[in-house]
Amino acid sequence: MTDAPARRQHSTLSSVRNAARLLKEFGRGDREIGVTELSRRLGIGKSTAHRLLSTLAEERLLEQDPQTGAYRLGLAKYELGASVALHTDLHEACSPVLDQLRNATRETVQVAVLDGRQVVYIERRESPQTLRLFGRVGHRNDAHCTSTGKLLLAFLPDDDLDMVLTGWKLPRKTPFTVPDTRALRTALDKVRQQGWAENISESELGVASIAAPIRNGRGTVVAAVSVAGPVQRLGNDSLRRFARPVVEAGLAISRRLGYRSAATGTHRPPTSP
Repeated sequence: MTDAPARRQHSTLSSVRNAARLLKEFGRGDREIGVTELSRRLGIGKSTAHRLLSTLAEERLLEQDPQTGAYRLGLAKYELGASVALHTDLHEACSPVLDQLRNATRETVQVAVLDGRQVVYIERRESPQTLRLFGRVGHRNDAHCTSTGKLLLAFLPDDDLDMVLTGWKLPRKTPFTVPDTRALRTALDKVRQQGWAENISESELGVASIAAPIRNGRGTVVAAVSVAGPVQRLGNDSLRRFARPVVEAGLAISRRLGYRSAATGTHRPPTSP
């Protein structure tokens, strides 16, 4: 009896391992591979290979040729590859610009991407000052109460934004958090008009940030760059003086990603006081 959970765990891990090994076979130069050949290469039964292939096809990682019955890589695999390429390109494009922005502002700077109703921070440079924010690469936060999240929501296509907002009960993190989707839509309209977003104690009391868009070569907003710090240093007018450098940093990263037109949705930040 005590061995049953261990056997189930071993079986589950073996299935995942076999699925991974199966997918790797398509990276060896074969455009299509049949069930029998995959069974032979992996050293598993044909019925097991067939179940793995069928499951991966249902998830769009593979697709089956109706004429030959053989399998090839599906669209989801290419979408995942494009996502990896985007993050790799972002890392290379961001690094020198983030270093310059951190040195110029002496505050924490970050780059985030949107994942549903959350943002994920994929790049970060710590403030050199003693009083600074806690955080790490890979950290997640709710999109509605962060400057990066509001920026990325604001530049979603209308249909995508409607899907995200429908049925969303916004978590109230602080008394300053946007209370509902109606108020959020109003805030996002303002973000689109001015071209940058801000957050003062909306996600965490005492924390402020300001964010600007990062665009790819087609002009699509794919990430956001932000400057963040304690409200003692970044409150109200003090925060907005960072609007120009953060917008310029976003544009510099965008240009490194192939963006060339400054006319598409690029707005003037306020002048520094």
